[in-house]
Amino acid sequence: MTVISVKSARVRDGLTLPYAEAGYPGGTPVVFVHGLADSWWSFEPLLRRLPASLHGYALSQRGHGDADRPPDGYTPEDFASDLVAFLDVVGIRRTLLVGSSSGGVAARMVAGSHPDRISGLVLIGVPGTLTDKPAVTGLQERVQGLSDPVPRAFVEELMNGMAAGPVARGLMETMIDEHLKVPAYVWQETLRGLLEADLRATLAGILVPTLLLWGEQDDILPRSDQQTILDAIHGARLLTYEGSGHGLHWEKPDRVVADIAAFAHHIDPPGAPDAP
Repeated sequence: MTVISVKSARVRDGLTLPYAEAGYPGGTPVVFVHGLADSWWSFEPLLRRLPASLHGYALSQRGHGDADRPPDGYTPEDFASDLVAFLDVVGIRRTLLVGSSSGGVAARMVAGSHPDRISGLVLIGVPGTLTDKPAVTGLQERVQGLSDPVPRAFVEELMNGMAAGPVARGLMETMIDEHLKVPAYVWQETLRGLLEADLRATLAGILVPTLLLWGEQDDILPRSDQQTILDAIHGARLLTYEGSGHGLHWEKPDRVVADIAAFAHHIDPPGAPDAP
């Protein structure tokens, strides 16, 4: 398995983001963007399985994991701005972006606004919109009532609904611990930012090659959500994972890595000239 090194990037004054890096120096850059309350650890199973053709980076976003926790700045626009700053600081000129869950919102915003920096976009269990989902509305009500320390029982219950199949026990325990690092106000402000944003509008203007990965047993996002994205992004393709839930990259990391590697090869084959 690939060795993972953990580093940090000071993306702006008062904001340092830890990130994990893995893979081979000559591989195609791939930047992984996590969702609400996750951290770079969400992609540890993928980073360890990267083939020689890929070089991966997974950052912890502001307020999450061991990243700095500014008092504000938790809208999708803020996360997208941080992501561009991360690319600049780490020296990634052009990359394949992989966003999971709500992290796919910031990823697609960057793909739409900086197409010269993005070779392709992979969205893993990413919402088209959230305002029409009773489960998310119910989560918002519970999140608004949170106070520090965030109860472990709340996080464990939430995590139990992330997968339809088996997940490595060590990974699940790690992700629970990572969720518990997130202060209540970060949960609240991040979710509020997602629900107040016009998520359909963030799908406009995306011209880079796009691949959707979705678990057919995702209890949070129905198939119609993926159709919303397919309809909005010309040429986007969908791969459905039978028997998988929302956290399909935890359930089937080997297949997810293989699908990402195949997509990267398709859009940027070895020997192809760099984009101007």
